[in-house]
Amino acid sequence: MSWTPRRRVLLVGLLALLAGPLLPTVGRWLSRLIWARGQQLCELPVPGLMEVCAPAHRGGFVLPLVATLVVVLATLVALWFGAAWCLRPVRDLAEPIGHLGPQNLGHRIRPRGRDELARLSRAIDEMMERVSAGYEGQRRFAANASHELRTPLAVQRTLIEVGMARSLTAEQLELLTGQLLETNERNERLIEGLLALSESDQGLRSRTPQRLDEIAAAVLAGYRDRAREAAVTIDTHLAPRVVVGERVLLERLVTNLVENGIKYNRRGGSLTVTVGGTSALSVVNTGQPVPAEAVAGLFEPFRRLARDRTSQGGGAGLGLAIARSITQAHDGIIAARPGEQGGLRVDVQLPTPP
Repeated sequence: MSWTPRRRVLLVGLLALLAGPLLPTVGRWLSRLIWARGQQLCELPVPGLMEVCAPAHRGGFVLPLVATLVVVLATLVALWFGAAWCLRPVRDLAEPIGHLGPQNLGHRIRPRGRDELARLSRAIDEMMERVSAGYEGQRRFAANASHELRTPLAVQRTLIEVGMARSLTAEQLELLTGQLLETNERNERLIEGLLALSESDQGLRSRTPQRLDEIAAAVLAGYRDRAREAAVTIDTHLAPRVVVGERVLLERLVTNLVENGIKYNRRGGSLTVTVGGTSALSVVNTGQPVPAEAVAGLFEPFRRLARDRTSQGGGAGLGLAIARSITQAHDGIIAARPGEQGGLRVDVQLPTPP
């Protein structure tokens, strides 16, 4: 039988309960024992001993007091050791917990049994699983960000080296500078996306009522020309809808979804934006069919439907990741599923004012 914390506390409590009524009896017995020993000592034929024993006989209350103090002290010592014995499993648990850290995220306690301490250990293991997953996600994010930045920088370096290696005609120089400008714009979009993701991850600075339909109308007005160039038809259904949040981040949320809906569409396709109804915001676009098993991965940073990092119009793969982060900062829910005519349907639920 293993001595779980509950059994230890139960045993110590039972012993204390049984010993409680015996303490006065032990005190009286100890007092009589000390008194009898004192009497025997005072009867010894030692000169001057009677003068010492006489005050003790007159103050007979001293011996019971001494006996009581001895009993109380012994009880406190016993309780101290009993408490230490009960808490020993917790002390033993402190050592494996002390081994946990960034350098040892794979360490687990893996307890046995079903007592309270085992449940606590399992909760710590589950917490470490979440911490490990978050830490691994941060490492993967840093690696992907480094790769995303390294690719355009390598292109820029190559173009500059080509320009320095030989003299260029006006036409070649124009082509080279155009490619450099395009690569630089891609870097700017990537850095801007990283900053937006970092800002949304920090949460909201303020929570005020916002008209989501007005925000969506303003964003769509700025994308009419781009949609016309891409031969994408925009359909809108904007009912009045008030949500609680921060306007700048809500604008970025709508912008990312609309921009993705146009960029990953097909010529002659459509983009439907709806505010109101079951979801606060719905964005549906036509385009390349999206496998259902690939939808969840699109919300991860730098994840695209195409494996190639340089495809899809120079996007950094941060649009849906930023949209998810902004939605979570607003205590909302974002979900996506394949569209009926290809493309993607994204639904966003946001809290309304009380």
